Formats: sequence, structure tokens, C-alpha cells
Amino acid sequence: MTLSPREKKDLTNWQKGYEGELHFDELTRPFESTFLLLQDLLLKNHSTTFQVDTLLITPNKNYLFEIKNYEGDYVHDDDKFYHLPQSEILNPLHQLQRANALLGQLLTRHGITTPFESYLIFIHPHFTLYQAPQHPSIIYPTQLSSFLRKISPASNPLKGHHRKLADTLTTLHDPNPVLPDLPAYSFDSLQKGIYCLQCSSCSIALKGRSMYCEKCGHIEEFSAAVLRNALEFKQLFPSNRITSTSIYEWCGEIGTPRRIRTVLEKHFAIKGRKRGTYYV
Repeated sequence: MTLSPREKKDLTNWQKGYEGELHFDELTRPFESTFLLLQDLLLKNHSTTFQVDTLLITPNKNYLFEIKNYEGDYVHDDDKFYHLPQSEILNPLHQLQRANALLGQLLTRHGITTPFESYLIFIHPHFTLYQAPQHPSIIYPTQLSSFLRKISPASNPLKGHHRKLADTLTTLHDPNPVLPDLPAYSFDSLQKGIYCLQCSSCSIALKGRSMYCEKCGHIEEFSAAVLRNALEFKQLFPSNRITSTSIYEWCGEIGTPRRIRTVLEKHFAIKGRKRGTYYV
């Protein structure tokens, strides 16, 4: 499948944003037993839809984070942000302030009045911002480790109102967002095969019960790889039935339809009979 230059740029931005969230997950993992972490919340306040990157609920305070995985040289000038040499980008501080205001209004409507400390986090180590403002809500890459140590939760346990907040936001989250400007695609137009979870290579070989990446050496169980691809297929083609034949083809005809069928029968409900069998 061939992407246009604009689609390639959008894909790169989405990938970098996702990688930034994964990096933040790694940094906060030492504290995960003492806080609640909510990510990628899509919420609606009256008719206004907004996204919350990361919400950290701790025994002492609640934190709203806007995570930016920008890489390279940027400049701040007259309340505007530019990616050098001259590309203006949305002001991430304004995004943070908007999310904070809308979140507060939404929670108040549901009977929850709790303050948040809001921070804009630039997480990529190779990010440089010239004329950087001395803004109390901005955390730069070199400040991130000390900042996380500073806010790391004490040993106090989470209480009922913390879980109520998390449950309310999880309930209000829209799990089926409408993604704008997705490129047109079809089953026939996409490359088939199982890709490596570690390096995204499609140079995968089946060895017994495992999938072996010939590029980086990563090993994944055959059943886990098939299940992952079946869930991908379901997400990409919601109107197509999941069958052993379709998933066998989607996996690049690795293994056999019978082995694929065994995995599907273990993880999905069976509908139909014989040649009309499909899975939901």
C-alpha cells in the first residue's frame, strides 16, 4: 500500500506519539503499584470533544500530562512554537490548558470537584527548544527524572474517591473514536504476514511452536502471533468474518489453516458449521 506524503507524515506523527507514551510508561513503572494511570482518554463536554494524553491519580495529588515526543530543533517565539526552519505547530501549552479546563468542567457536571496539576512534558532526549520559556508547567527532557522523583507517590494507599474518579473517566471515555483522514485501504491492498513485535520486520520464520525474527532474533509463540494478527484483522476489517482461511491468508500463509483454526477456537466463540464456520 502506497501512502501519500501527507499520509506518511501523519503516520510518523502518530507513531512518535505512541512511542512517547510507551517511554513514559517505562519511566513511571516503578510507581505503578501506588497510582492509577489513565491514557488516551477521548472525552466529551457538552458538544466539545477533547483528548487527555495521560492522567496520573496518586494518593496525594492528581496530574494531567500532555506528552510530546518532539525530536529536533524547535523555537518558541511570541507565544508560538515552530519546528525549525519555519514550520509553525499548534501551541502544546494551549492544548494542555484546553484539556485542563474541559476536564474540570466535565467532572464538575458529574459531581466530582478535584484539582489537577497540569504539565507539558517534552519526553524525547534529542529535543531542543530555543528561546524556551521559563514556564512552571513545562518539563524538559533533562528535568524529567528529577520531576518524577519529586511527584512519586508516598506509601499512602489509594482511597475510594480515587477509584471513583478513575471509574467515572473510564466510563465517559469513547472507545470508538472516529479517526479523520484515514487512507483508503482494502484487504487486497495491504501486505500480508506476521511482523516482529520488537523491530517490525516481516522476516519471520516459523520454528516449531515459535515465530523467530530473522532480523533481530525476537521470539514469539505462534499462538500469540496468530491471535495478535486476528485482532488486527478484526480492527481493520470489522465487516469481514474471521475465518481460519482469512486469518491464514492475513498471516502470510504461515503454518497451516488447521493450526490457525486451533488458535481461533481457543480465543473466539465459534459460529456456523463446517465450511460456514466463523469466529466472533
